[in-house]
Amino acid sequence: MLNPIVGEIFCIDKPLEMTSFSAVKQIRGRFRRHLNRKNIHVGHAGTLDPLATGVLIVCTGRLTKRIEELQAGVKEYIAWIRLGETTPSFDMETEVDDTYPWQHITREQVERVLQEQFVGAIEQVPPAFSACKVDGKPAYKLARKGKDVEIRAKTLVIDEIEVLECGLPAEPTLTVRVVCSKGTYIRALARDIGQALGSGAHLYGLRRTRVGDIRVENCEELHALLDRLDNEQYVSAEEAEAQLLEAEREANRARAAAQKAARRLQKKT
Repeated sequence: MLNPIVGEIFCIDKPLEMTSFSAVKQIRGRFRRHLNRKNIHVGHAGTLDPLATGVLIVCTGRLTKRIEELQAGVKEYIAWIRLGETTPSFDMETEVDDTYPWQHITREQVERVLQEQFVGAIEQVPPAFSACKVDGKPAYKLARKGKDVEIRAKTLVIDEIEVLECGLPAEPTLTVRVVCSKGTYIRALARDIGQALGSGAHLYGLRRTRVGDIRVENCEELHALLDRLDNEQYVSAEEAEAQLLEAEREANRARAAAQKAARRLQKKT
């Protein structure tokens, strides 16, 4: 039986063009309807852009306390990069704003630059079209109003980066696998790769294939999960609250026992 109040963790394959918040909202809506209760905690462990697909971890109830831990897991992405063109958002959310030569770039150059400049600890300036805060406001809200946005560079770690496919010299396209730390913006990585190659670049596709030990092949399609949530049995809200109360009492008893043992030890010493 599902117990979203005490806590569940769902691993979904987020669909294209859906926000992470929308996925969470749909799952929360199912719980509210089945439990007839509004205040059910649901959150995700790491935002995926609307134009990205792949692993999205959703936690409910008390297990939302694990979000920070789950977000810290190493991420793996497959990124599709187009050279010779840039966009303000570094992906296809916005229109191409400039073009650059790319015919000088070879696969050998790409592989050398990736290994020499994009492995290990690197500095990255997040995109203006991101949720990073600038003067207390999300940067993307300012960027969409045409305002200049200045964001400080952040240190992150790229564990692995490799070229899976290369369209050069016929087509200015790359498919790259990236294993990286929390906080990496693959859109910004595409920008930086383009600059390092003496050109420009932007993402035209992105898929998160792993978060920690959770792989995309083991995730549920969102529509399948929603169907399952409509057909599963649920622990009642009353019973779930009773379980939470008992768990809290047990934790209090354990703390009291530990404090008592510590006092006894102090007396002996």
